[in-house]
Amino acid sequence: MAKYRKLSRTSSQRKAMLRILASQLIENGKIVTTEARAKEVRKLAESLIALAVKEKDNFEEVTVQSKVYIKDKDGNRVKEVIDGKKVDKVEMQDKTIKKDSPSKLHARRLIMKSLYNPTVVPTDAAGKKKGTKKVDLAQKLFDEIAPKYEGRNGGYTRIVKIGQRKGDAAMEVVLELV
Repeated sequence: MAKYRKLSRTSSQRKAMLRILASQLIENGKIVTTEARAKEVRKLAESLIALAVKEKDNFEEVTVQSKVYIKDKDGNRVKEVIDGKKVDKVEMQDKTIKKDSPSKLHARRLIMKSLYNPTVVPTDAAGKKKGTKKVDLAQKLFDEIAPKYEGRNGGYTRIVKIGQRKGDAAMEVVLELV
């Protein structure tokens, strides 16, 4: 018996398609696709969520000192003259940051390897680069999705059949996060 479905694609096309579908599932919470594709995406998505649930609390908080530029009321940096040169005025502030443990960093890199980070374009700036931003799906997995499934042992997704597609009569399903 085969370990996976070939989905009538070459290996590179199949891997890219599964990465796209898994990324859309994690970004939007549900996708509509064919039954065979959904069963393959489910395997990938469940393993990524299980990895995120396992490593979500594996970090330490560290206090670091950082430079902060002093700004005036208009938001421009304040300059001061030191030894005949204009230099931006800086103050040091303590900031608390999360430092991932090595195992969480490895998990983050495995997740990033398996997903595409989508680019979000605001509706008012459609077709323009200004205002676009990349969504960090690995961070979304650790911060939003993993805490929901903390006490659950698998079964993070659900497949609901919605009927046959009109064009080729392929069974369409909704794959969603539970």
